[in-house]
Amino acid sequence: MKYALIGCGRISLLHLEAAHANGFEIAALCDVRPEKAAERAKLPGCGDAAIFDDHKKMLAAVRPDLVAVTTDSGNHARVALDCIDAGCGVIIEKPIALSMADAREIVRRSREKGVLVCTCHQNRFNKSVKRIRGAVEEGRFGKLLHGAAYVRWSRDREYYSLDEWRGTWKSDGGTLMNQCIHDIDLLRWMMGPEITEVYAYTDRLAHDYIEAEDFGCAVVRFANGSYGIIEGTTNVYPDDLEEKLCIFGTKGTAKAGGISCNTLEAWAFEGDESNSADVIDSAHEAVPNVYGFGHAAVYADMKEAMVTGRDPYITAEDGMRAVELVLAIYKSSAEHRPVALPLGDASTADFEGMFDK
Repeated sequence: MKYALIGCGRISLLHLEAAHANGFEIAALCDVRPEKAAERAKLPGCGDAAIFDDHKKMLAAVRPDLVAVTTDSGNHARVALDCIDAGCGVIIEKPIALSMADAREIVRRSREKGVLVCTCHQNRFNKSVKRIRGAVEEGRFGKLLHGAAYVRWSRDREYYSLDEWRGTWKSDGGTLMNQCIHDIDLLRWMMGPEITEVYAYTDRLAHDYIEAEDFGCAVVRFANGSYGIIEGTTNVYPDDLEEKLCIFGTKGTAKAGGISCNTLEAWAFEGDESNSADVIDSAHEAVPNVYGFGHAAVYADMKEAMVTGRDPYITAEDGMRAVELVLAIYKSSAEHRPVALPLGDASTADFEGMFDK
């Protein structure tokens, strides 16, 4: 299958490695700064890739089967819609959009044109997360009571200075939309997905040089009567500490932890005769950084979906749900009130100046 990548920044390395590992023909690399695309062309499997600085010209000239959109977050939706219109399957880096209007349009247009779209929430493929999801699907937790998602990481001035869009409301959002959205996706996937209400606080506590939040906390009420607790920060000193997902039910408890939900730290279920220590050990993955190993699995799944015609494991609808929850948190914090879901029109741009008052 012919593959192209649009946006050759920090995360593109993992996408190109995953595409190469899954046997895609890397036909083109595109970035508005072509020198960045040329640098990525030095990676294994990329040597014959054509270099473009205009993604529309690239789509017309190369006609790829699959495109990865790894631009700045503010351009994810615009570029992805162009790929859908061109008939290409798309893997969109999180978040799939920064507004509900754009997220809904990605879902609508992909359905209309019969184009497969995958959201890159790669932590769904972690061994620990797959164990917990299996228990949810098998009903082993009994009645779900509450779940918790914690992302306690560190981002400094050097990180935010890598690109001018980082930490802006127009093109990024803050820690909840950028760093914490993976765990927010997992929490909603496990506990819901339908949500009735969200109440939240967000703040900019330690990064006065960005526009958006560096801390957020929220309580979520799911339609099934269970609750979710979310905490996200990029203020941890001195380095990334942990990403945790906890699920509690009347008949079971499970916790994924480590730096990116890459370990299983608790596993207990009523009537389970298995050795929990063995289960925990089998789900451990030693990851080099917060990105983990899931990108290769995302690409393998998307490749199979394109061959068989089934939906990808992580759909555009999944990506839209994660964005909706983050935007609901922002809205609740800005308006100092609970916010009901489903959410109407909302965008990160609605919150410009939120912490400058």
